[in-house]
Amino acid sequence: MRNLIIVGAIIILALITLTTSLYVVDETEQVVVTRFGDVRSVRTEPGLYVKAPFGVDAVTSYDKRLLRIDAPPERFLDADINILEIDVYGRFRISDPRQFLQTLNTEENARRVLAQRINSSLRAKVAERSREQIIGGNVVLDQLGNPVTDAEGNSRVQSTNSRTEMLDDVIAAVQANLAQESPPFGAEVIDIRIKRADFPVEVAGRIFERMRSDREKISRRLRAEGEEEARTRRAAADREVEVILAVADRDANRLRGDGEGQAIAILAEALNKDPDFFSFRRSLDAYKKFLNQNTTVILSSDAEIFKFLQSPGQGASETAGSGAAGTQ
Repeated sequence: MRNLIIVGAIIILALITLTTSLYVVDETEQVVVTRFGDVRSVRTEPGLYVKAPFGVDAVTSYDKRLLRIDAPPERFLDADINILEIDVYGRFRISDPRQFLQTLNTEENARRVLAQRINSSLRAKVAERSREQIIGGNVVLDQLGNPVTDAEGNSRVQSTNSRTEMLDDVIAAVQANLAQESPPFGAEVIDIRIKRADFPVEVAGRIFERMRSDREKISRRLRAEGEEEARTRRAAADREVEVILAVADRDANRLRGDGEGQAIAILAEALNKDPDFFSFRRSLDAYKKFLNQNTTVILSSDAEIFKFLQSPGQGASETAGSGAAGTQ
């Protein structure tokens, strides 16, 4: 019976020894084995490994996948001295578990330290850029400087690459900062992104009022430029109209003078051909004027105008004769 107890105790001791001397490395993990604080080995490949039992060797495991950093939101000043509340997150990887254990020790401590480095580098880059460059978009304006809105009343924004370029600069600055650490942290920042960039609640109203005044200033300037351009074009059009009218009057007067000259020449030529016939026609025109009206005309009986009425036959024969002579 006593032998059975001893054998059982040995078996139990062997099992305890076996279980405390074996450890498993998962495919998503990397393990650092330490003995009294000194690093004995680093395991990055998955499998079953052996260590010193009974707590002589301590096993610390870290995730070898990409880890997330949620930096606390902070307030930053941009190039125009506007306060922006920016919330960022990042991705990092434990590249050297040995150095990581000796410097940062835990993943939570690493998140806290790296978040401080990210916000510090981000603060320097934000101070060099305007709000539009940080947001990564420009509000589309019309010709009067007013924001163009969609059917729902939201302002249309044209995207730019300025935000991506700023974050690339932040990543480069953080990596350069980590490379200068001695001893190194054993962690590498892979990516940084902005979740939210907005004005603080207490200053949003003042910022919006400033934006509104800026837009009104732009609209007044554009209206003044438009009115000046309109006056310039209107003056040019009026001047062109006056020039056109002057040229038209000149051409009309010249054409009218040419026409009157031609009419006088034709009339003189006709008069020279048969003066008596012309006199007869003029007398008929005169008869039509004063014989068809209720007008009293007192003339001498020997007036030249009555010669065709006093002796119509003779006047007609003389006229016919002179007309035939003129034809010959």
